[in-house]
This record gives sequence, C-alpha cells and structure tokens, in this order.
Amino acid sequence: MTVTVLAEKPSQAKHYAEAFQHVRQKDGYMEVNDDRFFQGKTYITWGIGHLVELAPPESYNDSWKQWHLDNLPIFPETFQFQVGKDKKKQFNVVKQLLKETDKIILATDCDREGENIARSIIKMAGASNKPTKRLWINSLEVDEIQKGFKQLKDGTNYVSLYQEAQTRQLSDWLVGMNASRLYTLLLQQNGMKGVFSVGRVQTATLNLLYKRQQEIENFVSKPFFELVGKVNVMNGSFDAKVKARYQTEEEAMNALDSYHLSTGDNQGTIQKVTKEQKQKKAPKLHSLSTLQATANKKWKYSPSDVLKTAQSLYEKRVISYPRTDSHYITANEFAYLKNNLTNYQSCLAVDMEIVYPDARQRYVDGSKVQEHYAIIPTKQVPDKQDLTDKECTIYREVVATTLAMFAGDYEFEETKVEVETNGLCFEKTGKVELKKGWKALFKEDTDDTKNKDEQEDTVLPSMQEGESCNVAINISERKTKPPKAYTQGQLINVMKQAGKEIDDESLQHTLKENEGIGTEATRANILDTLKKQQYIAINKNKVSVTKKGQMLCQAVEGTLLASPEMTAKWETYLHKIGQNEGSQEHFISKIKQMLESLLKEAPAKLQTLESQFQEVKEQSTLGDCPICGGEIEDKGKFYGCSHYRDGCTFTLPKRFLGKTISEANIKKLLAGNKTNLMKGFKSKKGKKFDAYLRYDSEEQRIKPEFEKG
Repeated sequence: MTVTVLAEKPSQAKHYAEAFQHVRQKDGYMEVNDDRFFQGKTYITWGIGHLVELAPPESYNDSWKQWHLDNLPIFPETFQFQVGKDKKKQFNVVKQLLKETDKIILATDCDREGENIARSIIKMAGASNKPTKRLWINSLEVDEIQKGFKQLKDGTNYVSLYQEAQTRQLSDWLVGMNASRLYTLLLQQNGMKGVFSVGRVQTATLNLLYKRQQEIENFVSKPFFELVGKVNVMNGSFDAKVKARYQTEEEAMNALDSYHLSTGDNQGTIQKVTKEQKQKKAPKLHSLSTLQATANKKWKYSPSDVLKTAQSLYEKRVISYPRTDSHYITANEFAYLKNNLTNYQSCLAVDMEIVYPDARQRYVDGSKVQEHYAIIPTKQVPDKQDLTDKECTIYREVVATTLAMFAGDYEFEETKVEVETNGLCFEKTGKVELKKGWKALFKEDTDDTKNKDEQEDTVLPSMQEGESCNVAINISERKTKPPKAYTQGQLINVMKQAGKEIDDESLQHTLKENEGIGTEATRANILDTLKKQQYIAINKNKVSVTKKGQMLCQAVEGTLLASPEMTAKWETYLHKIGQNEGSQEHFISKIKQMLESLLKEAPAKLQTLESQFQEVKEQSTLGDCPICGGEIEDKGKFYGCSHYRDGCTFTLPKRFLGKTISEANIKKLLAGNKTNLMKGFKSKKGKKFDAYLRYDSEEQRIKPEFEKG
C-alpha cells in the first residue's frame, strides 16, 4: 500500500521526517522507508500554506471584473477554486503523489484551517475518493510525532471541520466581493477617495473601536466631591473616605452640617477593625488570547507578533500548539510537566516550593479539552542562545504560568477600618502581603496601573476598636474620567467577548468560548487587516479609528455588518457546522440575504450622510498642490496630489531624515511657511541636528533651514 503524508508547509514536513528512519529528500517531497510505522511506499509532501484559493469574480463572468453597482450582487452558482501561479510547481508534485497513492494521511495543522488547506488540495488534485487518516498532535517533539502516527484518527471524523472552515472562507469571499464594491462605489460617488474594504468580521471589530472612540469624544467630564478624613491614631495616621459622592461642594458641606461637623479637626472613634486573611489562586493556563493580552499589557507586543513568536516556539518544539482557546490540560500533560519541574525552574532561575503536587480541576480537566489543550512548555527545554529576545520572553511567560499551577497561593491580610465621628462613617481598606506564592515567578509590572494601586495599598497602623482618634476632614474635588481607548491586547479580549467588557476572570471563562468575534487564530490577523486598510492607527499601544475608518462606520451603521452581536452569532453557527449541527447551505443563504438587503438600503442611507462627507473632505485636504493646483491628500505612506490620474506626480514624504512630518507641518509647508524648529533629524552620515523645514518651490523639494549662528 502506498501512503502519502500531506503536511501544511515544508518546515512541518521536515519535523515529521526527523521522527522516521531511512528518509530520502526529493524535489517537493520525501521518501520514507520505516516499517515501524508504514508497510510499503511512503511519501511526505507539503503545501505552502494555501496552495488552493478561491477564483476571482472574473473567472465566473467577464463583466464581474468591472466595479459597477449594476454588476452586484456577485453570487456564483458554484464556487470555483484555483492554484496560485507561484505555487503550481509544488501543487503538481502533490497532485501526482495523491493520485498515485492508496491512502492519504492529513498532517496539516490540527485545526479547522489546516483541515481546509488539506482537503482543498485533495479535492483540487482529484483524490477525494481516497481513504484518509488524520494526524492530530499538539507538539512537534519526536516522541509525540511517533505516538501520533501510531494512533492515527479516522479522517472522516474531521470532515465537518473542513465544512466549517470552508463556509467561513466562502462567506467572507461573498461579503468582501459584494460589500467592499458596494460601499467603495457609493462612497466614491460622494467624493471619498480610495477603496473601502468591508469584511464580515473586520467591519464589526472596527465598529467596536468606533463606538469606544465616540464614547471618549462625547464624554463630558463632571466634577464630584468627596469627604476625606486624615485619621490620626496613637500609632500613626491614614486617610479614609465617606462612601457617598456629592455633585457640588455645597452639597458636601451640607452633609457635614447635618452631622454637626466642619472641615478641620474633629473627634472620632475607631468603630470597627476587621482583619481577614485572603488567598489568590494562580492564573489559569494560557490560551492564545490570554497570552496575547498578557504580552501586550506587559511588553506592548502586538497580538500578531505574539502569534508569530508562539508559532516559532512551537516549530522549535519547546511549547505546545499555540492556536488554542483552551485553558486546560489532561492528566497526561500534567504528568510530564510534573516530571520536568526541575528543568523549568532552572530555566527561570527559581527554586520554588511545590505546594500543589497533585492535579487540580482548575487546570487539569480532560472533559474540557477538545481539539487542543492549553499552551504549556514541552519536555524539551531550549538553550537561551537558541531563542530570540522576544521568543525568550514569551517562553518564560508560558513556563512561569505553568509553574504557577504547582506553586502556593498568593496570600495577604486585608484590614478594613470604619472610623465614626458624630455618626458619619469614614472607611479605609489596607493590605499587607503575607506570602508571595506564585507571584514570585513573575516580575512586578511597575508600569501597570492596577499593580501600582496594589503596591500603594496602605499598610495601616495598629489600632483597637473603641480607640479615640482625631479626624481632619476636608472636601476633595475630583472629576469623572472618560473611558480609555483600547490597547491592542484589550481589543483581543473585547473581540473574544463580542464587545462585552468583562474584567472578572471567572466570568470570562464561564462564557462560551465561541461567543466572540473571529476565532483564536484569526483575531490578530483582523487587527493587521484594519491597520493595512488604514482604518485604525496605533499610537503608544492605544488603538484609534482614522477618518477613513470613521467614514465607513457611519456608512454601515445600523446594518448587520456593524453588529458585534450578530457577528458573534455567525461565529457560533459556524462552530455548529464543525460539530455537525449546522449546514453550509443555510449559513451561505443567510449571508446572501444580508447582502441583498445592503444593496437595497445602502444608497438611501448614504444620502443622509452628505454633511459628514463634506466635513471629511475638508479635513482630509492638507493644501493646494504647488504644481497643478489640485488637493494634497494623505495617500497612506506619503502625501500626494488628487490629480495624479491626470498626470500630476507631486508628492511629499511622511518621513524626512528620520523624522515624521505631521499633517500640521505639511499644511505649513504647502502654505509657503516654514515649520517650527524640529529636533532630532539624522544626516546620511548619522549626525543628529535640529532644523526648520521649508518647501523649495524652485527645486520642488523639502529642505532643512537652520537657525542663524
């Protein structure tokens, strides 16, 4: 019997080959002769990710190549697939092997997309009638690969995952081809520039950001007043507050009067002192989302960078499969982790007490492990010099979170004090750390606000109930604060909860994991797409929506594309298809209905936005073109003339000698003025200098201008 093992990419195939004996390298595949696993001829070949892709609209109908409203909707009767021109050579190798083989082992990534990649190739190669087996492993270590090949699954058990991934692929194609053309053409009719990419998931995500930005921009800060008392007891002093908030200073003063109190010194009594010892359990093991959120919070790594780094660590065989939404492992993983504790501690240079040597259900629960378990280290501990700095940081985070499962609880004593003066109650809570426990495995995040607040918790002086004290009362004025812009890491969590902001860890894990926008593996890519389309900007890790993004959000407002809840329901139904509880036909029909509604309703909706369009046009114009009189616009990587299609090639750079030129300074240059003094330019020889900038109309370029002397 001839067997072909189909891997997703060359590096994966190489790892598989290292687990076998007698392997010979060929052009586009490998020959294996290892009778421990295979009887007869065996080949390992690979895709290059997606060898097979959906055909473009013009493949179905020549008229669909043109972007015209009359050509919409684009609904192919039967979807066609094609092989990319640059991938035909490898596809032909794979096709020949698959056609000649008796059995196919699907060994692409063990997730929905891996299933889609493999079965799309098999179908395109005309080998769908061949029997299939499935390799399903969470680690690329040699012993895990060998174990996986000895325990191959029945390939038919995973066809529903292929249906789920393909349904997602087809629906995203339909939305992209129809909604992108629809809104681009309508917005261009209203004077907007460029192409507006619209997506089933990306547009709902963009709308989440837009809503938050509106909340921030429309927020009106209001003052409020609190009664604060500096409490002096025999052994020290501390500040305490009355729980109530007052809208005016007069209202706060009236409250004091009602208790016959005044600002300044007042006699008080320590009414109640409650001390309680508390424990905090170690965090759950990482899924991809929590690893991305943690790394963004601690080190400002983008979610995309975290995924790439985790994938690299997986391919180096030092962590388990990273594209997982699980926080649990099975008893098998727990056993090998326990046996390797000394190595993991050496990696972090720690010597910790093993307080929990036995499995606990918070971390180890086989019933909650479906396709993949949580991200944990493998048995193989890397040498530090074999990892990049980023890989080392992410690896240490995974190891520390895993070790924390065995470490003691974080213990602290919480003291609550109630101070009474003339019947008015002032309260204060203090905290004293008793045992660091698992927290000793992690460096303090001194730049993190929450941790700062914890560090600044008052250690209260010793005092007795009934003890007399002095309370110096004052009225403190504060202001309500707007919500904060999302960071990249927070946005991953917001997508996961379909816009519901939930900080409580236990509540987050109670919610169904699939009730979110996108999947564990795609959320980082959605953010990259939004950046690429210039819908969002990221400054100091905070995400904001650009003018272009705001315009699209206003255009799709009120449609299903703008609804995170509906997008989450779509994701839930897609998951049902993967569980054999839903059908591709039903989902695609719903997407088509939604697109038909958009085609009818969008033109009228955009007519109501004429004033906003005019405002955006005025804001996006930076000045007149000094060559032809056209308008200078932001073109993404540079500033250029609106008449470029008529032959005007005038441009201005966004960066000059290592410095970014702001829109405000571009406006000054185009108006014939020089900029303010700009610091930190760098010459070609690397010398730093400060200068003004001016546009030289004769030489048609920006030139630095120096201060006299």
